[in-house]
Amino acid sequence: MLAGAVLMAVPTALAAQDLQAEPVLEQDAVEVVSHPVVQPLDVPVVPLYPQVMHWPADRAGALLQAIEGIGAEGLDPHDYRPGPLRAAIEIGEGPELDALASQAFTWLVEDLRDGRTPMTARVQWFVVDPDPDLLPTGKLMEQALQSGDVAGTLASLDPTHPDYAALKAALAETPEEDTDRRAMIRANMDRWRWLARDLGGQYLITNVPEYELRLTVNNNIVRSYKTIVGKPGRTATPQLAETVEGVIFNPTWTVPQSIVKGEGLGAKVLNNPGWAKANGYRAVKGANGYIGVVQQPGPGNSLGMMKLDMPNPHAIFLHDTPARNLFDQENRALSHGCIRTERALELAMTVAILGQGATKEEAVEISRSGTYTRVPVEKTMPVYITYFTMGRDVDGNLTTFADIYDRDAPVLASLDAPRVANRARETKEKVVEIVDDLQT
Repeated sequence: MLAGAVLMAVPTALAAQDLQAEPVLEQDAVEVVSHPVVQPLDVPVVPLYPQVMHWPADRAGALLQAIEGIGAEGLDPHDYRPGPLRAAIEIGEGPELDALASQAFTWLVEDLRDGRTPMTARVQWFVVDPDPDLLPTGKLMEQALQSGDVAGTLASLDPTHPDYAALKAALAETPEEDTDRRAMIRANMDRWRWLARDLGGQYLITNVPEYELRLTVNNNIVRSYKTIVGKPGRTATPQLAETVEGVIFNPTWTVPQSIVKGEGLGAKVLNNPGWAKANGYRAVKGANGYIGVVQQPGPGNSLGMMKLDMPNPHAIFLHDTPARNLFDQENRALSHGCIRTERALELAMTVAILGQGATKEEAVEISRSGTYTRVPVEKTMPVYITYFTMGRDVDGNLTTFADIYDRDAPVLASLDAPRVANRARETKEKVVEIVDDLQT
């Protein structure tokens, strides 16, 4: 027994509080023990998963070694209690070792798979990571115990995107005394864990602070496009993982009431019919002073010649713009939240063709028709709207990007704070419907 410590049982009800039990495992594969969860006196008793597995000494030793080297992944070994685990290994196999090893492994999986940053520090992060469902902790623990390759099982949780590997390599090369750079690398490594481990074979990804969009196939950049993103403040672009379900050529724009009424566009359209016609606006009057305004398709349409149909409660989408001169600016945080895309018609045709919604000839003909046309795609494409302040640029060089929305500070603070247990998977932030603005 550990000197100066007593074994303290954690009731099953406490262990299961606010947690979902892992799936029941094959009894003939790994022994699932039912003895009480125990803690040394000098380690606070915290809720554990009710499932505690038997850890042979050699497996527990491999786990301890993985914890001691976890700094290479940008995590802090002390979060996983290596001292008590080492002491329990020295005592020998039994309830205390099983409890401590099961807990440490669970926490490592959660941080490597889901990210260590709690949801409260992920400002405007509306992505729901699917990995806890695809890679449940119990199955991973079973795998590690069966194979004995604890480090390999944990390493299998690393994000597959090349930027994560680049950041990890940079962390290894950065001196310990360069604390600021190491902190930035760690924060951006953790951001990759907030996303799905594997983003898919073919997807669009845009990094808001970089003002770039990439069409990616097998994690290789096929094409890149400059972007214009939301202005800081209420119209900042939120972080999303959505799906392109279609391409809209020659879109109409239903002007939101925040602009019709709030910015006086409705009155301007009604009082200046010549100006309204020249700019493609049509207005209708309704009851109680309501004015609805729709801008018709055309070269001056605020959405340009196309938008990608990616339904979401934020009303965020990728679209064209007639104000293409703005892509020459260095600071391109200029919109009301939607993402304007350089060479948008090329992007629209590419997505329509890859999604087998149209041939090249059909896409060209539709785009030139001047008529609103939605082309549904048979093969949908994921779109990731991300926020990284350090990553590889379009030339493959690791660089830093301006923190245009001041979202680094809470992430950095959370990495310096004690680890948060029982973290939420979804944000409680309110969804604010974002609208794009009139072109300047």
